[in-house]
Amino acid sequence: MKKYYSLIFAFLLLMANVFLFCLDWKNSHRVLTFAMLDVGQGDALFIESSTGTQIMFDVGGARKVLGPLSKLMSSFDRTIDAVVITNPDADHIGGFSDIFKSYKVGAVFESGTLNDSKTFQNLKTEIKNQKIPDILVKKGMKLHLGGGAVIDILFPDRDVSAWTTNDGSIIARLTYGDTSIMLSGDSTTKTEKIILSENSKEQLKSTFLKVGHHGSRTSTSSSFVKVVSPEYALISVGKDNKYGHPHADTLATLAQSGAKILRTDLLGTIIIKCARMGVCEIN
Repeated sequence: MKKYYSLIFAFLLLMANVFLFCLDWKNSHRVLTFAMLDVGQGDALFIESSTGTQIMFDVGGARKVLGPLSKLMSSFDRTIDAVVITNPDADHIGGFSDIFKSYKVGAVFESGTLNDSKTFQNLKTEIKNQKIPDILVKKGMKLHLGGGAVIDILFPDRDVSAWTTNDGSIIARLTYGDTSIMLSGDSTTKTEKIILSENSKEQLKSTFLKVGHHGSRTSTSSSFVKVVSPEYALISVGKDNKYGHPHADTLATLAQSGAKILRTDLLGTIIIKCARMGVCEIN
């Protein structure tokens, strides 16, 4: 009899855990999740809409992305709807070899800038071999993630195949209700000037700014920050990196704007969950 009641208790405990798991999953999908993954000196952003659509902006360097990504995606989830390559440098695309081993990627979006590295050439070959749609983005494109989340492509607005990878970096803006996130890739002040000339302040003002090029002083001009007017500035950067990122001038520009600075080298992966009406929780 004692064994019988123990089995019943174990079954009820299992059902309770299943119920709590399902409840947690349901609640998690009522919000937009945005995460800046701690991949060292590189970029890897994860976005999941309230309807479950998952998209990444860059995948970091080699052997960096799977660990932090596994903490955001279920072990049963083996698909990523799309990956946006903001530029083809190794610290943005090196993690693709790991991603392809673990996930099926639905589509790839690129700026059109080129890199003669073996890493980039191998990536292009793998995309072709897997017959993954490879799409060049252009200003005006909208990526609808579901649940009201939309990514607007702000740059490139022209053929950037002959540009440097940073000058031709993709710039986009994610909006969800009253929350907006400016995604600057590795864009430079040259690109920022183009963005400022082509868009109104209302089109650029954002709650969060993903700071360009890991906080390099070649990005994040004071005029750009003034218009974007972020409440938070997010910097993806490696601890004690050899480049001196983030640069003191960039940090000063952001501090003067009043933005609260959040850095992966100090905080690890930064996770933002936003309700439809603009209330966000930052972990």
